Amino acid sequence: MYKHVTIKDSVRVPPKHLGEDVEKSVKGGLASEVEGEIFEDLGVVIGIEEVNSVEGGEIEPEDAGVHYNVEYRALVFEPEMHEIVTGEVVDVTDFGAFIRLGPFDGLCHVSQIMDEYVNMDEENSMLVSEENQFTVEKGDSVTARIIAVSLENNETNKINLTMRQPGLGKEEWIELYEEEQEEQEEEDEGEE
Repeated sequence: MYKHVTIKDSVRVPPKHLGEDVEKSVKGGLASEVEGEIFEDLGVVIGIEEVNSVEGGEIEPEDAGVHYNVEYRALVFEPEMHEIVTGEVVDVTDFGAFIRLGPFDGLCHVSQIMDEYVNMDEENSMLVSEENQFTVEKGDSVTARIIAVSLENNETNKINLTMRQPGLGKEEWIELYEEEQEEQEEEDEGEE
Protein backbone atom coordinates (compact mmCIF):
# COMPACT_ATOMS: atom_id res chain seq x y z
CA MET A 1 0.00 0.00 0.00
CA TYR A 2 1.27 3.46 -0.87
CA LYS A 3 1.01 6.05 1.86
CA HIS A 4 2.30 9.44 2.93
CA VAL A 5 4.22 9.51 6.21
CA THR A 6 5.98 12.11 8.31
CA ILE A 7 9.43 11.03 9.49
CA LYS A 8 11.85 12.54 11.99
CA ASP A 9 15.46 11.67 11.28
CA SER A 10 18.91 13.13 10.82
CA VAL A 11 20.57 13.73 7.50
CA ARG A 12 24.12 14.41 6.40
CA VAL A 13 24.64 17.16 3.86
CA PRO A 14 28.00 16.76 2.07
CA PRO A 15 30.45 19.68 2.07
CA LYS A 16 29.97 20.36 -1.64
CA HIS A 17 26.42 21.58 -0.84
CA LEU A 18 27.47 24.02 1.88
CA GLY A 19 26.55 27.58 1.01
CA GLU A 20 23.45 26.49 -0.92
CA ASP A 21 19.87 26.87 0.32
CA VAL A 22 19.72 24.70 3.47
CA GLU A 23 16.28 23.22 2.76
CA LYS A 24 17.28 22.34 -0.81
CA SER A 25 20.54 20.78 0.42
CA VAL A 26 18.70 18.79 3.10
CA LYS A 27 16.12 17.52 0.59
CA GLY A 28 18.95 16.46 -1.74
CA GLY A 29 20.74 14.74 1.14
CA LEU A 30 17.55 12.91 2.13
CA ALA A 31 16.96 11.86 -1.47
CA SER A 32 20.41 10.31 -1.74
CA GLU A 33 20.30 8.69 1.73
CA VAL A 34 16.76 7.34 2.09
CA GLU A 35 15.04 7.02 -1.30
CA GLY A 36 14.92 3.35 -2.18
CA GLU A 37 15.85 2.28 1.36
CA ILE A 38 13.72 -0.23 3.25
CA PHE A 39 12.64 0.56 6.79
CA GLU A 40 11.12 -2.44 8.61
CA ASP A 41 8.37 -0.40 10.23
CA LEU A 42 7.54 1.78 7.17
CA GLY A 43 8.34 -0.07 3.95
CA VAL A 44 10.43 1.39 1.15
CA VAL A 45 10.77 5.14 0.72
CA ILE A 46 9.73 6.02 -2.83
CA GLY A 47 10.35 9.76 -2.69
CA ILE A 48 10.80 12.80 -0.46
CA GLU A 49 7.82 15.12 -0.86
CA GLU A 50 8.73 18.04 1.38
CA VAL A 51 10.94 19.04 4.27
CA ASN A 52 8.84 20.33 7.18
CA SER A 53 11.58 21.47 9.54
CA VAL A 54 15.37 21.63 9.76
CA GLU A 55 17.24 22.02 13.04
CA GLY A 56 20.85 21.84 14.12
CA GLY A 57 23.68 21.94 11.68
CA GLU A 58 26.38 20.09 13.56
CA ILE A 59 29.75 18.98 12.30
CA GLU A 60 30.97 15.68 13.69
CA PRO A 61 34.66 14.83 14.25
CA GLU A 62 36.41 13.56 11.14
CA ASP A 63 33.39 14.33 8.94
CA ALA A 64 33.28 17.44 6.77
CA GLY A 65 29.53 17.09 6.18
CA VAL A 66 26.91 18.91 8.23
CA HIS A 67 24.29 16.89 10.14
CA TYR A 68 20.76 18.25 10.54
CA ASN A 69 17.76 16.97 12.49
CA VAL A 70 14.84 17.05 10.10
CA GLU A 71 11.16 16.28 9.85
CA TYR A 72 10.03 15.43 6.35
CA ARG A 73 7.09 14.02 4.45
CA ALA A 74 7.71 10.99 2.22
CA LEU A 75 5.82 8.63 -0.04
CA VAL A 76 6.38 5.01 1.02
CA PHE A 77 5.25 1.63 -0.25
CA GLU A 78 4.52 -0.97 2.41
CA PRO A 79 3.10 -4.30 1.27
CA GLU A 80 0.53 -5.52 3.80
CA MET A 81 -0.65 -9.04 4.60
CA HIS A 82 -3.84 -10.03 2.74
CA GLU A 83 -3.68 -6.94 0.53
CA ILE A 84 -4.99 -7.45 -3.02
CA VAL A 85 -2.44 -6.17 -5.54
CA THR A 86 -2.19 -5.93 -9.31
CA GLY A 87 1.15 -6.40 -10.97
CA GLU A 88 3.00 -7.51 -14.06
CA VAL A 89 4.65 -10.92 -14.42
CA VAL A 90 8.35 -10.15 -14.91
CA ASP A 91 9.77 -13.68 -14.84
CA VAL A 92 8.49 -17.26 -15.04
CA THR A 93 10.40 -20.24 -13.67
CA ASP A 94 9.57 -23.88 -13.01
CA PHE A 95 8.87 -22.98 -9.35
CA GLY A 96 6.60 -19.97 -9.96
CA ALA A 97 6.08 -16.49 -11.33
CA PHE A 98 7.72 -13.26 -10.16
CA ILE A 99 5.28 -10.36 -10.16
CA ARG A 100 6.34 -6.68 -10.05
CA LEU A 101 4.50 -4.77 -7.31
CA GLY A 102 5.72 -1.20 -7.34
CA PRO A 103 9.33 -1.28 -6.12
CA PHE A 104 9.28 -5.00 -5.21
CA ASP A 105 8.96 -8.32 -6.99
CA GLY A 106 6.75 -10.89 -5.27
CA LEU A 107 6.83 -14.64 -5.84
CA CYS A 108 3.69 -16.58 -6.63
CA HIS A 109 4.83 -20.17 -6.08
CA VAL A 110 3.64 -22.67 -8.69
CA SER A 111 1.38 -24.24 -6.04
CA GLN A 112 -0.31 -20.86 -5.47
CA ILE A 113 -1.00 -19.92 -9.09
CA MET A 114 -4.26 -21.86 -9.51
CA ASP A 115 -6.15 -24.89 -8.22
CA GLU A 116 -5.09 -27.01 -11.18
CA TYR A 117 -1.72 -28.72 -11.61
CA VAL A 118 0.68 -26.41 -13.46
CA ASN A 119 3.59 -27.37 -15.72
CA MET A 120 6.45 -25.30 -17.08
CA ASP A 121 6.44 -24.98 -20.87
CA GLU A 122 10.14 -24.18 -21.28
CA GLU A 123 9.91 -23.78 -25.06
CA ASN A 124 7.42 -20.90 -24.68
CA SER A 125 8.62 -19.72 -21.24
CA MET A 126 5.21 -20.03 -19.62
CA LEU A 127 3.36 -21.95 -16.96
CA VAL A 128 0.38 -23.96 -18.28
CA SER A 129 -2.45 -25.65 -16.37
CA GLU A 130 -3.23 -29.26 -17.24
CA GLU A 131 -7.04 -29.09 -17.43
CA ASN A 132 -8.07 -25.69 -18.80
CA GLN A 133 -4.79 -24.75 -20.49
CA PHE A 134 -4.62 -21.46 -18.57
CA THR A 135 -1.22 -19.81 -19.03
CA VAL A 136 1.00 -17.38 -17.15
CA GLU A 137 3.84 -15.72 -19.01
CA LYS A 138 6.10 -12.71 -18.83
CA GLY A 139 4.18 -9.48 -19.45
CA ASP A 140 0.82 -10.77 -18.13
CA SER A 141 -1.12 -8.48 -15.80
CA VAL A 142 -2.41 -10.39 -12.76
CA THR A 143 -4.28 -9.78 -9.53
CA ALA A 144 -2.91 -11.53 -6.43
CA ARG A 145 -3.16 -11.52 -2.64
CA ILE A 146 -0.12 -11.01 -0.39
CA ILE A 147 0.25 -14.01 1.92
CA ALA A 148 3.70 -13.38 3.43
CA VAL A 149 5.91 -10.31 3.86
CA SER A 150 9.46 -10.09 5.17
CA LEU A 151 11.19 -6.74 4.73
CA GLU A 152 14.42 -7.04 6.65
CA ASN A 153 16.90 -5.22 4.45
CA ASN A 154 17.61 -4.56 0.80
CA GLU A 155 19.07 -8.03 0.18
CA THR A 156 16.54 -10.38 1.79
CA ASN A 157 13.10 -8.86 1.35
CA LYS A 158 10.43 -11.41 0.42
CA ILE A 159 6.82 -11.10 -0.66
CA ASN A 160 4.83 -14.26 -1.29
CA LEU A 161 1.60 -14.18 -3.27
CA THR A 162 -1.38 -16.37 -4.10
CA MET A 163 -3.80 -16.36 -7.02
CA ARG A 164 -5.77 -19.45 -5.90
CA GLN A 165 -8.81 -17.57 -4.61
CA PRO A 166 -11.91 -16.38 -6.50
CA GLY A 167 -11.36 -12.99 -8.13
CA LEU A 168 -7.60 -13.46 -8.44
CA GLY A 169 -5.35 -14.30 -11.37
CA LYS A 170 -5.47 -13.10 -14.94
CA GLU A 171 -8.51 -11.07 -16.04
CA GLU A 172 -9.70 -13.86 -18.35
CA TRP A 173 -9.71 -16.34 -15.44
CA ILE A 174 -11.72 -13.94 -13.30
CA GLU A 175 -14.27 -13.37 -16.09
CA LEU A 176 -14.63 -17.15 -16.66
CA TYR A 177 -15.13 -17.73 -12.93
CA GLU A 178 -17.83 -15.02 -12.77
CA GLU A 179 -19.63 -16.51 -15.80
CA GLU A 180 -19.57 -19.97 -14.17
CA GLN A 181 -20.97 -18.49 -10.94
CA GLU A 182 -23.82 -16.78 -12.84
CA GLU A 183 -24.66 -20.03 -14.66
CA GLN A 184 -24.65 -21.92 -11.36
CA GLU A 185 -26.99 -19.35 -9.79
CA GLU A 186 -29.36 -19.62 -12.75
CA GLU A 187 -29.36 -23.43 -12.46
CA ASP A 188 -30.04 -23.20 -8.73
CA GLU A 189 -32.95 -20.80 -9.31
CA GLY A 190 -34.37 -23.11 -12.00
CA GLU A 191 -34.37 -26.05 -9.58
CA GLU A 192 -36.48 -24.19 -7.01
